[in-house]
Amino acid sequence: MTDLQTLIRLQTWLSPAFPTGAFSYSHGLEAAIASGWVQDKETLAEWLETLLRSGPGWNDAVLLAESWRLCKKPEELASVAELSEALNFSAERHLETTAQGGAFLQAAKAWVSIPSLPENCPLPVAVGAVAGVLETDLEQTLTAYLHAYVSNQVQAALRLMKLGQQGGLELLADLENIIIETAKRAAIRSLDDLGSNTFIADIAVMQHETLQSRIFRS
Repeated sequence: MTDLQTLIRLQTWLSPAFPTGAFSYSHGLEAAIASGWVQDKETLAEWLETLLRSGPGWNDAVLLAESWRLCKKPEELASVAELSEALNFSAERHLETTAQGGAFLQAAKAWVSIPSLPENCPLPVAVGAVAGVLETDLEQTLTAYLHAYVSNQVQAALRLMKLGQQGGLELLADLENIIIETAKRAAIRSLDDLGSNTFIADIAVMQHETLQSRIFRS
């Protein structure tokens, strides 16, 4: 596959226009802002950097890479999907990743179908498997996935706090190198490197379930 074909496919799959419903989820950010843990561009930058380096963003990247490598080994790939699902400790995070993953697989049937994956497959496994079957470069896929992950969070923040479009763009620019570094690191890691220590972010996801006034599903 040419570099241009890789580029255009990744832009399509991880574009906000791809029908995964990503705009409906804040990944716990709504509760974090309500609790005062995220208050401005600086604290949002710290929040997102931590999610990428040592939180669910990192785990997603490792799971995606493993799914990419096992894309043509149905039983092992299904096992990764089960593990990915089990790592989602709250109802909302489970809904977020499985609903988006299922929608991704359905939309991706325009390119390829992967029958070994469950109908509601976790998103990183779905993206990794589709990219692997179509021989899409792993590092580029990881980079595009993590960029979309951060972009969705920034878009949520624009609706939840006084960030402003320019502030959001500055934040994305500041996180570019961290996204690239995380993608490169995840590309050569295995499931043994899974792990998260973002306890406050995890609490935020659980608190969101009982948040009285909310506009996001997670």
